[in-house]
Amino acid sequence: MTDLTSLTLADARDALKRKSFSASELTEAHLAAMEKARVLNAYVLETPDEARMMAQAADIRLGKGEAGPLEGIPLGIKDLFATKGVRTTACSKILGNFVPPYESTVTAQLWRDGAVMLGKLNNDEFAMGSSNETSAFGPVVNPWRREGSEAKLVPGGSSGGSAAAVAAGLCVGATGTDTGGSIRQPAAFAGITGIKPTYGRCSRWGTVAFASSLDQAGPFARTVRDAAILLRSMSGHDPKDTTSVDRPVPDFEAAVGRSVKGMKIGIPKEYRLDGMPAEIEKLWGRGGEWLKAAGAELVEVSLPHTKYALPAYYIVAPAEASSNLARYDGVRYGLRVPGRNVIEMYENSRAEGFGAEVRRRIMIGTYVLSAGYYDAYYLRAQKVRTLIKKDFEDCFAKGVHAMLTPATPSAAFGIGEKGGADPVEMYLNDIFTVTVNMAGLPGIAVPAGKDAQGLPLGLQLIGRPFDEETLFSLGEVIEQAAGRLTPAKWW
Repeated sequence: MTDLTSLTLADARDALKRKSFSASELTEAHLAAMEKARVLNAYVLETPDEARMMAQAADIRLGKGEAGPLEGIPLGIKDLFATKGVRTTACSKILGNFVPPYESTVTAQLWRDGAVMLGKLNNDEFAMGSSNETSAFGPVVNPWRREGSEAKLVPGGSSGGSAAAVAAGLCVGATGTDTGGSIRQPAAFAGITGIKPTYGRCSRWGTVAFASSLDQAGPFARTVRDAAILLRSMSGHDPKDTTSVDRPVPDFEAAVGRSVKGMKIGIPKEYRLDGMPAEIEKLWGRGGEWLKAAGAELVEVSLPHTKYALPAYYIVAPAEASSNLARYDGVRYGLRVPGRNVIEMYENSRAEGFGAEVRRRIMIGTYVLSAGYYDAYYLRAQKVRTLIKKDFEDCFAKGVHAMLTPATPSAAFGIGEKGGADPVEMYLNDIFTVTVNMAGLPGIAVPAGKDAQGLPLGLQLIGRPFDEETLFSLGEVIEQAAGRLTPAKWW
């Protein structure tokens, strides 16, 4: 029998329906794999009892012919999604042993469709980071290694646990969130597919907030088809989230394999950065050739405000974070460090509960929102954001269906290698991804090849609002040309 942990979601789904194996067998195989891979630190909480119960219930439904779209599929859940009765911490000390009395909309929809929860996945604290090194539970280790080296690499962030778990076969798929690249960058670093859908496509209700106008949930999967299957279950209107869009959810899977003939693909000239590694440039060119060979037309486009995206993002995101994280005060739930009075208790709890990166962003955010600076920073950044959005709208108005760009400026780097003395060095990892969040657009990262050291590299496709289907069609072309990437097992 094929190793059950190496199956794609589509294959596992079809095999479960054929009764080639049971949901319980599939779940047990993943629980065993998780146990052997604890060195990766991908899971911050394993939930074997819940997984077995959910798998047994799935087997009963499969037996009755009442299978949901994800019946019996074992998934990992980023520790940013509230899971009823299961500890949810956002990988921060300040939430302590918080156990939510409610379920996030995204996870509720996955359980509704028959999925099985294996556990909660590691992430950067409050999703603030590009390497998964800011987690209170310690860094995640990328299952990929440089050829001939045993150095531990980062899986990217903030959804590093999700990317590592999917790449290492510790779940069939996983949930992530993307505020400035937190799905697409780890997907590229781990050699898997990750999509950030259009803002409003998935409900944010019950997901720990970082920056509310930028956060969006999305799936990680081994293939483009698998990501499409997961996104359909995760999407949909939710009256509990005022930013959730009320429009029908397409059958994303049907778009996989659709012809891309005649599509216009924009190549933004501003993404050709000074000092960009030659292998990234080469990969980008090769991706364009693959799309051209499939019948698409490549056109150079201009997004003139791209250079302001990163600075504007690092004003808007911390400002919203400072506001969102004000609720963690040690009063109602989570960590409480006593003080002589209520003010001191707030100060002590927040100083001890938040890690260095979160404190940094709260202080930046509070500063840019303060009287006298609001207009100079926050308001100006929002105006820049409008211009970034308009750049994309102008290109789409000229008949461009999607844009092709690199996903990251490099392959995965070593743990502790970046951002020690200069946090900006770490922020530059988001250079190709933040524009998509600022404009609220969908973006997908698809593995497209390897660098000279044998590490995976990804390409990014950016689509028109609510046109994830085109991204799945184009992503499939790249996937077919590049082939699937799997790390050699060392753990």
